[in-house]
Amino acid sequence: MNWDNTTLFSDDNAEDAAFRHEVRGWIADHCPADLLNRPDRVDPVEIKPWHRRLFERGWIAPHWPREHGGMGATLKQQIILYEEINRAGAPTPFQHGLNLAGPIIMQAGTPAQQARHLPGILSGDVVWCQGYSETGAGSDLASLKTRAVLEGDHFVVNGHKMWTTNGPWADWMFALVRTDTEGPRQAGISMLLIDMKSPGLTVQPIKSLTGHAEFAQEFFDNVKVPRENLVGTLNGGWKLANIVLGNERFTTGSPRAAALRLNKAREVARLSGAYDDALFRQQLAHMEIELLAFSAFYHHGAALHAAGKAPQSMGPVMKVFGGDLSHRAAELVMQVSGALGPSLQRVQIGNDLHDIAGDLFASRISVVGGGTTEIQRNIISKRVLDLP
Repeated sequence: MNWDNTTLFSDDNAEDAAFRHEVRGWIADHCPADLLNRPDRVDPVEIKPWHRRLFERGWIAPHWPREHGGMGATLKQQIILYEEINRAGAPTPFQHGLNLAGPIIMQAGTPAQQARHLPGILSGDVVWCQGYSETGAGSDLASLKTRAVLEGDHFVVNGHKMWTTNGPWADWMFALVRTDTEGPRQAGISMLLIDMKSPGLTVQPIKSLTGHAEFAQEFFDNVKVPRENLVGTLNGGWKLANIVLGNERFTTGSPRAAALRLNKAREVARLSGAYDDALFRQQLAHMEIELLAFSAFYHHGAALHAAGKAPQSMGPVMKVFGGDLSHRAAELVMQVSGALGPSLQRVQIGNDLHDIAGDLFASRISVVGGGTTEIQRNIISKRVLDLP
């Protein structure tokens, strides 16, 4: 079995086929060559020119409504756009603003917040990060302790956030903070929009196993945040957090990463000679069948999610299966790479370089980011199956 990278189904109608042809040609003509098929991570500064070109073309936010500057695309057009970006080996613009902060500001933000923040998210001029995790409050997010005390027209924030993706580059953070210590844990949390250049806020980069400082930890020492930066209601942040996490779980549960890694497994196996092993071909075929079945489920779930009809279990199920499949695909690449993988050397296949070990490390994010697999299973068991 072989497919064109992430285009898992060929069921485009005439209109969608024309759109796919247009997107494919435009990406070939406009994506910066130095960003194609990068074996390493593309940081927010490097990706800004590509983000800007997509923005100027009107394709940066296909899922945003037109009244907020988005494309107002159909679900199929959204899928096609991201399939073609991945097919070309182009990077996907960072999603913290486009998929997380932007939609929550559109849904729960004030008109003033929307006017101030949405244009910068669309243009790519402003980089966002998510201030959720803390020491002792990662998977158990409701245990967060970063405190925000309302004093007149501003909050005073003290505490610590960590494992913040894009933290070293971010201009703004949407953060969960504790604004009430008396009631139930979830009931005392609020969401604030925080300027990362605020006095008293210190950012320290964290280098990952891949050698990239893509994460950071932040220390808040009497940081003043205007009251107007509160999103939604005071102590209403937990509901907003779950909306954001639901969107994130659909993103991290996408079949695209697994599709790319299974294609890479085939290519590396041909290079190493492992493709001649019948056992490898059996493993590959089994995982490709899983991928096709999951992709059909994902497309169905995305349609329900876009229509506001997705059951509560949909996001966690996507996250569990998609994350696990993507990680197993990365492990398969490592298994068939022989001495090429553990050496940490980049492997050249055709005109492309592949960082096999780095990709395996990065694949761990898919089973941790957005809530660990164990947390997702707990959500399904408690909220859906009503288990104790």
